[in-house]
Amino acid sequence: MLVKTYGAAVQGIDATIITVEVNVSAGFKFLLVGLPDNAVKESHERVMSALAYNGYKTPRRQVVVNMAPADIRKEGSAYDLPLAIGILAADEGLNPEHIDRYILMGELSLDGSLQPIKGVLPIAIKAREEGFKGFILPKQNAREAAVVNNLEIYGVENIREVVNFFNGDATLEATKVKTRDEFFENLNHIDADFSEVKGQENVKRALEVAAAGGHNIIMVGPPGAGKSMMAKRIPSILPPLSLHEALETTKIHSVAGKIGGNTSLMAQRPFRSPHHTISDVALVGGGSFPQPGEISLAHNGVLFLDELPEFKRTVLEVMRQPLEDRKISISRSRFAVDYPASFMLVASMNPCPCGYYNHPEKQCVCGAGQVQKYLSRISGPLLDRIDIHIEIVPVPFEKLAEQHEAEPSSAIRERVIRARQVQAERFANTEGIYCNAQMSSKQLRQHAMPDEAGASLLKNAMQRLNLSARAYDRILKVARTIADMENSPNICSQHIAEAINYRNLDREGWAG
Repeated sequence: MLVKTYGAAVQGIDATIITVEVNVSAGFKFLLVGLPDNAVKESHERVMSALAYNGYKTPRRQVVVNMAPADIRKEGSAYDLPLAIGILAADEGLNPEHIDRYILMGELSLDGSLQPIKGVLPIAIKAREEGFKGFILPKQNAREAAVVNNLEIYGVENIREVVNFFNGDATLEATKVKTRDEFFENLNHIDADFSEVKGQENVKRALEVAAAGGHNIIMVGPPGAGKSMMAKRIPSILPPLSLHEALETTKIHSVAGKIGGNTSLMAQRPFRSPHHTISDVALVGGGSFPQPGEISLAHNGVLFLDELPEFKRTVLEVMRQPLEDRKISISRSRFAVDYPASFMLVASMNPCPCGYYNHPEKQCVCGAGQVQKYLSRISGPLLDRIDIHIEIVPVPFEKLAEQHEAEPSSAIRERVIRARQVQAERFANTEGIYCNAQMSSKQLRQHAMPDEAGASLLKNAMQRLNLSARAYDRILKVARTIADMENSPNICSQHIAEAINYRNLDREGWAG
């Protein structure tokens, strides 16, 4: 008897429906075809053990399984459930009448219990698009899939529940999540607040400008100056996620298996802080079984690279193209996948190997040329792609001892949101542009040309600091953001002056 069940394969952050065709006929072999990987091939032992343990008769005849389309590689153990149900139905141990209305995915333990899987959200979205009635999956993944409306989500703990459901011996309770209510309830939850940061008003201003325009920023300062502390608070001043951004971000984390069992839709912007020993594949994604890297997990959020010069040069250089294109294309001989990577890069570093160059109190012990050599670990093209360079000095004792709290993140976030609203109106008719940091050269000429005094000031700065053409564009983008924060339609000289000040750490203008 021939029976078809349905699962899905995830490619990039999108899913493709997989038809599992099972035919039981005379013979003794078990044949599995359709480009399965080793984990799928090993499913035979898991499936047969799970069926036998739960008292179901396993076929004593030839079983042929085809996973179509056959040109798409099937990876992982999540096909155990559709295979098991297909084998039971083809061997007439289960009523196959309603099987074709459901997507089935789940890894089976030897006792028939189901283990959680990855990529549930894109599968649920595809199931709804293809008109399936429901999605049966492990209970641990049910809330994640229930984000998708107009699709019945059934979380199960054991294969017996699935068999009884199709035989009509029992019913399953659909998992329902009030997605919008939960999303908006958690939208303004803040773990770390800028009110806890003493002093550093100039750095807070630079971070506010960076958040308002989506600009990349690097902080240079001695150990203990507060670089990491302030970086971790940047998500608290970024605009809240929209529903579209939250869904896109959740899809990426779902594919990577980073969604917790109690999470339905991510409501907080991601903050990723990989260690400097990370490999280039782990940063940008890829591998034998393609997975999103840290830059994609930071999509719509912040990627924080602490101690930037300590990262391997090859790791930093692979970020140059994603910083410009805001996506990463992983191409191999047999496949090509695209992952979104629109993130705000926040980096920090010590000014020199000992960490005390330009320190107001401690003496730098680095030899001649060591400061420049340390900075040279970061290539000029990468440094040019960072819009704002800000130098940090330690907070004096008087500031640390102050009892009153500083300005809270909520107040800063309100100003950032107002500036983003100005940008949203400006780029309303331009697809793919949402903030000033994403402007092309054409948009710069349209929206970011300074007045006469500002142009003269910028010309002098370019000549004195020997800045590159890319640095010129970055200064104009930052100046446009500063003007937006003041609700000024024109870029004036004071906006240009502040933007130039944020390039003082450029290669030609710092460390000799």
